[in-house]
Amino acid sequence: MNTYNRIALIGIEPEEYEVIRAHYTGHIIWHLAIPKIVVKDEVLFIEKANGVGMLPVDKVVYYGIYDDDFDFISGLAIWNGPCYPNAKGMLDCRFKIPCLIKALSLSQFSAPRGFVSAGATVTTTQDTVAKWGNWHCGENKHRFTGAWESEYTATIEPYFEGEAVRIMIIGNKHWQIQLEGPTWLKSIHPETAGFMQVDADLLADTLHIKKALQMDMIGNDYIVTKEGKKYLLEVNHIPNITRFETVRTVYLETVIDWITSS
Repeated sequence: MNTYNRIALIGIEPEEYEVIRAHYTGHIIWHLAIPKIVVKDEVLFIEKANGVGMLPVDKVVYYGIYDDDFDFISGLAIWNGPCYPNAKGMLDCRFKIPCLIKALSLSQFSAPRGFVSAGATVTTTQDTVAKWGNWHCGENKHRFTGAWESEYTATIEPYFEGEAVRIMIIGNKHWQIQLEGPTWLKSIHPETAGFMQVDADLLADTLHIKKALQMDMIGNDYIVTKEGKKYLLEVNHIPNITRFETVRTVYLETVIDWITSS
């Protein structure tokens, strides 16, 4: 039941905000950056978008990845109120290495990972990829063979030659996207990236991880080798929803249905 007739949209871009606003009759607090919040007596108060003070809200829609958002998501999880995506799921998946550990324990397509501390040197005889940081945008990766000194805490894994794909799920809708790029780094952003036939095993794997991690939306990246072997690479807890209009439409429909339901 909506007590305050007010929701908060955090990180929603102007184009998506306008669509949501057109379908919601209550009040909206809209922030593109992380706002200040207070949780008191199981009520979430969020600072006004304009002016001084805070207002209570019934629901929160969060979309974005910020340098300093972990504490904010923690506050949403402590509140334990209606949040899309589920705050506890986002909390478990915000940091890439802990999320990867959980996901690999759940996936049938896991492969062993290595680990290197910041400032340590690792030597390999096979083609290897190091990954660090908590961004999910194709950055902070390095491919090497031989000795490599890591500036950051990182995971390391074998480089798998093959087709990079993403299984993306929003609500009860799903897609498989072929990732592309001019180098070994692949993403959904190149014009050549697009939808493809869904692999039933990869979909089942992603659905299992999504349920176990209590996530409302997810984007799992996999490699499928020429020999047909499949490997989970990483989990995206806030997958890009604006690259493809079909995905954007489903996201907005899902969010609007969620915020307008009692």
